[in-house]
Amino acid sequence: MRVSVLDPAAYTPPYDRALCAALARAGAQVELLTAAFAHGEVPAADGFAVREDFYRWAPSGRGRRAARLASHVPDMLLAARRPADVVHFQWLAVQQLDQLLVRAFRRPRVLTAHDVLPREARPGQRAGQRRLYDAMDAVVVHSRHGRERLVAELGVDAARVHVIPHGILRPVGDAPLPPELPRFDGPVALCFGLLRPYKGIDVLLEAWRGIEDAELWIVGAPRMDTTPLHAAAPPGVRFVERFVSEGEAAALFQRADLAVLPYREIDQSGVLFTALGFGLPLVLSAVGGFPEIAEAGAAELVPPADPAALHDALATLLINPDRRAHLATAANALAANHSWEAIAHAHLDLYASLSPGGRTSTA
Repeated sequence: MRVSVLDPAAYTPPYDRALCAALARAGAQVELLTAAFAHGEVPAADGFAVREDFYRWAPSGRGRRAARLASHVPDMLLAARRPADVVHFQWLAVQQLDQLLVRAFRRPRVLTAHDVLPREARPGQRAGQRRLYDAMDAVVVHSRHGRERLVAELGVDAARVHVIPHGILRPVGDAPLPPELPRFDGPVALCFGLLRPYKGIDVLLEAWRGIEDAELWIVGAPRMDTTPLHAAAPPGVRFVERFVSEGEAAALFQRADLAVLPYREIDQSGVLFTALGFGLPLVLSAVGGFPEIAEAGAAELVPPADPAALHDALATLLINPDRRAHLATAANALAANHSWEAIAHAHLDLYASLSPGGRTSTA
């Protein structure tokens, strides 16, 4: 089976490449159609082809967004000419155009709804996302919560919505911790990933007040004005505001004693599944699919936007290594149940069910 996987803007290279490699190991002929990732290294292409045909002529810096938008239509139409038995879209961020452009691609068409609806949406994006779902033969979500939201809130046909878990992501490489982080021998809580308003970093900083003999590391490229965050940061907080290398990321997750994701909203998170890959205890907001992780015993769950509850959970875990060890054991067990091999076979079964003569099923 020939599978085209599309992530035009290269939003999630680790996820894209892990899925493509797993599909290839399972016997598919896979081609990833994407853009060059401008912020650092990406995992190697293991058994699949990569074409970085999107936005090749977009300049860096000022004017980049306008140039990418101008080339989006011809680049999508060029991608639609690639041979494939199934086309699997990962991220389509120009929803107003994409809900029309995807119809140029041969069927079956599959979309993974990493975000059920766009966050911080520009005008027309949410309506375009809903129409994108109508243009797909199947929609993949990573949690029961995502499926329920698509069906109940957006009215997507339940027969076309399939729950396939997110796979474990484990950055590799041999590198020291980022130089912005001086040596520290006490417990460390790690908040990792792009810095965006919905991730509740302001809540986390308020929750950190009064926590002593530990450090909070906030690591990720900012997609917001972080000046207020620095002004609000209590003692013991350190920022690394950039993309870090694969090796630095591995060092961070290996050093941390727990990972904290205080999000205001989410469906599922690649950062969470990276933390699981390192067996890290988790402190999560009770949003989206996060409660499903807590059900497995791998996380402490707190209400979203509740700094007092978050403070109590962090303070308790940071002084209680036995409780952290219990959560770590559950995290390792949960990670073992999210193998990319099983995820690849679930995708291939879905693709086959959509092909002429294939079986139909609802997950």
